[in-house]
Amino acid sequence: MKNFSRNLTQESSISQNDFIWPVFIIDGKNQKQEIQKMPLVYRYSLDKLIPEIEHLVKLGLQAIVIFPQIENDKKDEIGTDALNPHNLVCNAVRKIKKYFPELGIICDVALDPFTSHGHDGVISDDKIDNDKTISILKKQAILQAKAGCDIVAPSDMMDGRVLAIREELEKNEFKDIMIMSYSVKYSSSFYGPFRDAIDSKKLIKPHHKKSYQMNPANSDVALHEVKMDISEGADMVIIKPGMPYLDIISKCKDRFRVPVFAYQVSGEYSMLMSAAKMNYLNLNDIVLESLISFKRAGADGFFSYFTPLILEKLQKK
Repeated sequence: MKNFSRNLTQESSISQNDFIWPVFIIDGKNQKQEIQKMPLVYRYSLDKLIPEIEHLVKLGLQAIVIFPQIENDKKDEIGTDALNPHNLVCNAVRKIKKYFPELGIICDVALDPFTSHGHDGVISDDKIDNDKTISILKKQAILQAKAGCDIVAPSDMMDGRVLAIREELEKNEFKDIMIMSYSVKYSSSFYGPFRDAIDSKKLIKPHHKKSYQMNPANSDVALHEVKMDISEGADMVIIKPGMPYLDIISKCKDRFRVPVFAYQVSGEYSMLMSAAKMNYLNLNDIVLESLISFKRAGADGFFSYFTPLILEKLQKK
């Protein structure tokens, strides 16, 4: 088949409009720390992050999602710093919006970067307390909205948190803030490098997140979770991880016809980088193939740590 006919008949494609870049931020100045288990991914102080964003915006970057690594002395059992209006995330949103008012900013709504035990919620009697956690999350979302974010993305997986956040946003006149819910977040082994990146890898009783993240063996419950979140006011949904759950992306898109985003998580990134480093695979080819698989399955876009690499490549086409 000649190139022109191959191009004309291609069913799926990717563009600059598909990418959300996950960024890790730290306090201080002149900081750019490579994450050991995620080669070429860095934690940035805000002064270092602004030039990186500027370069990618020129390449067509549409949105970022922010993840903080905060100092251990700011962490406690209930994630108090999440409700600090001058915490690292809120300060970052304000500064980035000042320089790039048209760039979409997504804020993660969860407590794991802020808790000393590494969980996404408050622990009571060695269990995650769903309702106490939601009471904090809805306040966290309002602070992020006040700072200037465009989308709040609850990743905690507490039951009923989307409705609580939607009601809180409406009550505070943030009717234009969108909710992009991590509706389908599996209790996955692919998250390890991310937990290193935000220094949240040590889970203290309970020692896992299986009580509130989904069983990888199940798919029907994924559809149930998406249906619930849409009914509670979610504008968009996220499937996480990405490639191991292409079937879930496809089912959710077919069933609900809402914007669906795949999260190509840290473990997926590190696997592909490792294979390329060993010359087992061509990095550019395998990354593009992995991303096109999300679009073929029905995703409208994706979170990917490969965003800088692929935006550069698309610019050169």
